[in-house]
Amino acid sequence: MSVSSQHEGLCLRYPEPLGPQANVSYEAAVSMLMRAIQLAQHTPFVWGYIDKPQEGHIYLIFMTQQLPFPPDGIRYQDQEQKIIMPAGPGRELEVMEVKFGFVPNSSDTTAWRVRRRYRMHKGGHPQLVLIHYGRGQPMPIMPNLNQPVRNYPLRPINEPALFVMGEKIGQKVYPNQHSGPAERPGPPGMGMSFGGIGNQQAMLAQQNNNLEALERRSQRDRSGSMNARAPPPARIEDDDSADESDMMSTRTLALTRYKRNHELMNEVFMYAAFSRKKEFPPPKSPYSVFDIANVEARVAKMTAEIDELRSKAEARREARSNADGAVGDDPGDVSMEVSGTTEEVPT
Repeated sequence: MSVSSQHEGLCLRYPEPLGPQANVSYEAAVSMLMRAIQLAQHTPFVWGYIDKPQEGHIYLIFMTQQLPFPPDGIRYQDQEQKIIMPAGPGRELEVMEVKFGFVPNSSDTTAWRVRRRYRMHKGGHPQLVLIHYGRGQPMPIMPNLNQPVRNYPLRPINEPALFVMGEKIGQKVYPNQHSGPAERPGPPGMGMSFGGIGNQQAMLAQQNNNLEALERRSQRDRSGSMNARAPPPARIEDDDSADESDMMSTRTLALTRYKRNHELMNEVFMYAAFSRKKEFPPPKSPYSVFDIANVEARVAKMTAEIDELRSKAEARREARSNADGAVGDDPGDVSMEVSGTTEEVPT
């Protein structure tokens, strides 16, 4: 595939036609994206364009991180807005919406087109993108923007279909190969159609029935194809093939290698860690680092020193007490001299 074709909007699309729908609820988008993961395991995506889609058209594409979102032939007069909302336990849905679109130099007299992109931000496959084209509030067309957004005529497509997920990831399917539902259109009512406009529960039930029927048909086609021809070559375990590296993003390849290496390492270290229980000796007493005899000798020495200090202190107190008693027994001179004469102090 040439670089110019990529820039012109050539993208990998789900081969089955998706039924038109006026509106797509968030619950329906999540259900479609989760079922698309199962279908993409066994259905190759085809190269194609999204060009001037009509109101209600729905597309399922596989986007790589190396390429921008493909142009669709519509000019938009608004900036695309992004929101992320919870979609159940461990899941988050990303919604990208842009309004006020019109097809330049066409019958569009106002900018009324709305495009919404849905993908699983968490809990699904982030490279599967569901696109819905609807109708919104009209706005006058700006004359300076009434120019085509891509070059016409579009280049013809000669690229084979490609498996984007599953065991056959990266394998190409050429037109002369018979490989299930990707080589021929499905009968009416098959595929991932939403059904008619009506009760939401009825639409989801019809959608699930259609998807299950498509899965059963894919399994029958794969079984018949395997019986009709020789078995396919063994799966190549090396993730570094040229086709896969060209078509898959670096993040996807790194995640695949990480999971594979983690499984191999887990087989080795799980047995080494949990094959048998190790018997550990009971923990030592915290006092085991001390020598009892040494401690007792130090205690005896300190006790003797304390007794000696107490004896000295008692002797000092006794000596001080004796000294104070000797001083108290001397009556001293109690006479007083008055005007040079000695007079006895009366008692």
